[in-house]
Amino acid sequence: MAGTFLALTARAVRTNPKLPMQTAGMASYVRNLIGKREIVGYGFNGEPNYVDRTDFPLPAIRWREPTPDISALREKEKGDWNNLSLEEKKALYRASFCQTFAEFKAPTGEWKSVIGLSLVFMSGAFWLFYFMKAFVYSPLPITFDKEHREAQLRRMIDLQVNPVQGISSKWDYEKDDWKK
Repeated sequence: MAGTFLALTARAVRTNPKLPMQTAGMASYVRNLIGKREIVGYGFNGEPNYVDRTDFPLPAIRWREPTPDISALREKEKGDWNNLSLEEKKALYRASFCQTFAEFKAPTGEWKSVIGLSLVFMSGAFWLFYFMKAFVYSPLPITFDKEHREAQLRRMIDLQVNPVQGISSKWDYEKDDWKK
């Protein structure tokens, strides 16, 4: 089975001529990573690893290394499955898979920590803003007051600033009020 994982395509050999010499080392490296667990398929990315996924529920290797009990159950499963008890079927399943679909799709409560951290960062940003406004930045100049802005607007109208499309074009000089 490890040979199917390490099968080389012609394109891979053409792009890296040293690859065939490295395959023996790769096979032993893979065996060191996965131990005595069986490689039973391609997996979702072609590497011999185990991942519980709903979109690809077929891991490349079994979850546990074979024991004499599991090996005996595997021989027994080659026959009629009606001869297997419910506990034996569960033991076979747990030897191949870590969790059931219900177990790995169950909610973890991670949303609580996400919301909590979001609120912590938002409160930190609020306090940083308050600190910056109170102690770092100077107060706004007096020209930002409403009466000073109105005086500046009146001066712009009196000087007829931008009379074609600007603010002076919207002022009626005869009635001394905004055009309607």
